[in-house]
Amino acid sequence: MEKLVERFIRYVKINTQSDENSEASPSTPGQTLLANMLSDEMREIGLQDISIDDNGYVMATLPANISDKVPVIGFLAHLDTSPDCKSENVKPQLVEYSGGDILLNREENIFLSPMEFPVLNNYIGQTLITSDGTTLLGADDKAGIAEIMTAMDFLINHPAIKHGAVRVAFTPDEEIGRGADKFDVKKFNADFAYTVDGGELGEIEYENFNAAKAKVSIQGLNVHPGTAKNKMKNSMLIAMELNNMLPALEVPEHTDAYEGFFHLTGMSGTVENTSLNYIIRDHDMKLFNNKKDLLIRAVDHINLKYGPNTVILSMSDQYYNMKEKIEPVFHIVELAKKAMTETGIVPRIIPIRGGTDGSRLSYMGLPCPNLFTGGHNFHSRFEFIPVKSMEKVTEVIVKIIQINAVSHL
Repeated sequence: MEKLVERFIRYVKINTQSDENSEASPSTPGQTLLANMLSDEMREIGLQDISIDDNGYVMATLPANISDKVPVIGFLAHLDTSPDCKSENVKPQLVEYSGGDILLNREENIFLSPMEFPVLNNYIGQTLITSDGTTLLGADDKAGIAEIMTAMDFLINHPAIKHGAVRVAFTPDEEIGRGADKFDVKKFNADFAYTVDGGELGEIEYENFNAAKAKVSIQGLNVHPGTAKNKMKNSMLIAMELNNMLPALEVPEHTDAYEGFFHLTGMSGTVENTSLNYIIRDHDMKLFNNKKDLLIRAVDHINLKYGPNTVILSMSDQYYNMKEKIEPVFHIVELAKKAMTETGIVPRIIPIRGGTDGSRLSYMGLPCPNLFTGGHNFHSRFEFIPVKSMEKVTEVIVKIIQINAVSHL
């Protein structure tokens, strides 16, 4: 498993932060750099059918070492890291954790503390990998890449483990919602797949949010404040009024499990013009549609009060709950659960409070639940991942492949 840690540390040092303002694919050059590195590494370890297309999608095959026909499994992870936290100059650190605060950065006096993150107490006596506290670490999803690559390397070097054909893919721009945009499902040619993307030890996820994004543009009227009575329309105050019409407790900081939310992700404004950006999330389709309807009604109310076209709403769906597509092939979830049990892990099926390439791929004809990578505090300067958890993911990937072959012989 030394290769696993070595790979991960090498990958996180490449800045692959995606950029939603870029129209390129991949959106940033670092993703192409990592894609090329992975392609070379795949060739070195013995994978076949290696390709990188013009949009940065990397694919490869681990050929079957049995003659019996068994389902082709795919494993996917994404190249990019979150645009919400600095990812340039990542300095990974290995910490033998004995409890208490972890000093991440002496110069800036940055600590990773169990007072703030109690889950650290679960990993006393283990080796953790952190950043230096000034950047994210990048385990989302370079841990997934390292785990998949190490599992493939292990199977190539242990031919006594019988397996069918396995397909591997690494995708760009998942963090900005484009990971499946140009994914060629037909070329990938797998019967089903798993994303290896986030979550702590033992998590399996086949439910995710239904998702929409909304942009609200508000046109005000600026008049000299000394003569503004009954004339001025302050677009910023109108924006505040509209936002206050949404449920105060249906926001990320007050919801968990299956509870959906409105999330104000950005705002800018002057008296004359203000814009608000929202994402809308819910696992239940009816509640999801109700949330969208509520925003529409709020906009209509404001326009009735302040005049037509005071507020312009642009809203579109982003992805849907993959549960609908996974339940008819639930044996692929049971396969993952069995693999975890056989590697000494207690499986935990939980809903994803977010999105995944697997959701869109499931609707594109490739059923694709998600497996844990083992990390914590993703998209944060306080991100960390236990090495033991990474090792367990690698074991689970190998075991899934092994069980899939044995059960069809």
